[in-house]
Order: sequence, then structure tokens, then C-alpha cells
Amino acid sequence: MKPKIGIIPGDPSGIGPELIARLLTSEGVAEAADILLIGDAHVFEAGQSVAKARFDMRPLDASVGEWQNGDGFALHAMTTIEPADIQVAKVTDAGGSSVLRSLDQALAFAQEGVIDAIVFGPFNKAAMHLAGLGHDDELHYMAEKLGVDGYISELNTLDGIWTSRVTSHIALRDVADAINEERLTEAVHLIHNVLRRAGLERPRISVAALNPHAGDGGNFGTEEIDVLEPTVRKLAEGQMSVDGPWPSDTVFLKAVAKEIDAVVTMYHDQGQIALKLLGFDRGVTVQGGLPIPVATPAHGTAFDIAGQGRADVGATRAAFDIACDMVTHWEN
Repeated sequence: MKPKIGIIPGDPSGIGPELIARLLTSEGVAEAADILLIGDAHVFEAGQSVAKARFDMRPLDASVGEWQNGDGFALHAMTTIEPADIQVAKVTDAGGSSVLRSLDQALAFAQEGVIDAIVFGPFNKAAMHLAGLGHDDELHYMAEKLGVDGYISELNTLDGIWTSRVTSHIALRDVADAINEERLTEAVHLIHNVLRRAGLERPRISVAALNPHAGDGGNFGTEEIDVLEPTVRKLAEGQMSVDGPWPSDTVFLKAVAKEIDAVVTMYHDQGQIALKLLGFDRGVTVQGGLPIPVATPAHGTAFDIAGQGRADVGATRAAFDIACDMVTHWEN
């Protein structure tokens, strides 16, 4: 059976609707999955106009009966925003509210088994906070909605290279104090499990150091000696393919050479800078630790090019493909 993928357009003021139009008219997408669009018909139509890419939609109530069979893409039509309230390339509470309402519906459908996974166009956190988001980011919002109380983290991937983070959206001055055996163990296990769900039987994982030159034997910090080295050793003794800590300015060379599949980084930008330099328009964010696959392009709403028909669909297509692969290999 084909994966059932729910797609929401993201912030209507950004490039999300255009990207979804480009995705749905890309070769092989319609054949790869049963796709349920969730959101406002006029938002999807606006994306088609910008992208100059047309597809047929079939409005229905996906909460009642089967939705997979029929012509065109199934659309669970909602009213989350009025056309007059869309301000292209602007942060608005209306745009943030639209995102939260369509996301809530997608999460409900996932819990009910109506869809197997979610792919979403870029969100704008500032707009979401204007609309009442009480969490640091959408991952923690989704985790609460889905009743998840375990370890969660954004994972990023590009061309087969994956990263997870021991810390994420915290101040850089707080990073060292937040690194401990428990958090590193959770970060390694999370990316190991997600990669297995994406089809890798035995993921090869390297851990990045925190300090320059991996601490230089303690001259530039002792986190490697006190925490990272003993934790990595314990994980490796548990038959997991993990090594490190490696200096963060060289560990990604191992990944590019395909010697490893994933890098566990210590903080947000340590991995983000590397992946975005390798291919900004192809990177994907996977919401790790949720009970369903959720993926999105790693770039943002790109207000600087919104409405201009210039958005690159590469990362959105990669997010779709990863979501389909994860559904296929998912292990409970």
C-alpha cells in the first residue's frame, strides 16, 4: 500500500504554497503516495498561480470514509485565513493562525490514522508566536499535541548526511552546562532509530566535539574528557556503530566522504552551518521523537522571494521522499 501523506502549505505569506504546487506537479510524486492536502483551497490555488503549475483538487471531508480514490489530489478544505488577510512577504498573526489551525488538523488526522505522515511548507516562528504559539518551536508544540513526553529534537539531512543535536534552541552561553551523558545518549539513540526508520539497517554515527581541536587533551576545555569520550565508549560497547568525539571542523569531511551516515552535534549552528553550506536548497528537517514521520524543507519562508515564482522545490521534494521512506520502514 502507498504511504498516506498529509500536506499543509505552511505560512501563506511565504513560499510554502508555491513549493507545494511545484512538488505536486513533479514527476513521480502522485505515484509515490496517496496525498491529502489540508488547508484553504484558495491558498493552494495561489501557490499554483505563483508557480505557474496546475493540479486538480477534489474537496472532501477526510474524517469521513476513504479519501484515497478519485481524480486529482484529495483536499480536506478548511477556512484558516481569508484571502484579503494574506500579506505576501509579511509576518502576520493571521498567517501564524493559519499555520496552527492547519497543523492541528493534520496532527489530529495522524492520530486517527487518516494519514501516515505529514509534510509541511515552511513556517514562520514569529508569525506563529503572534498567533499565540506558547512553545519555542513547532516541534515542542507538536509533541504536546501528540502526547509525547520523551526526548525530541530536530534532525537535519542533506544528500544522505544526517545530524542531530544535544542542545538546540538555547543561548550559546548555556550549551556547555546542558551537555551530559543522558542528553548525548538520547541524541545518539534518536538519530539511530530515525535512520533505521528511513531504511538504514546499521547507521554509522560520529559525535562532534564541543571545544576546538576536541579540547586538545583538556587544554581548551574538559567536556570531551569528562562527558563525551566515556559516553561514546559506553554506546559503542552496546553494539551501536558510533565513534568520536571528533573535532567539529573536520567531522563533516567524514560525512561528505560517505564514511559515516550521521553527525551528532553539540549545538544548533554546529551542524546547520555545515549542511546549509553543502546545499541550502536541498536540506530537510525531520521532527525527531514523534510517533509519526514529519518532514519539512530546512530553509525558511523566504519572504525576500515570496510571490515571485523563484522558489526551488528541491528541499520540499526531498522532505516528501524522506517521509515516504520513513512510512515504508517505520517500526513501532
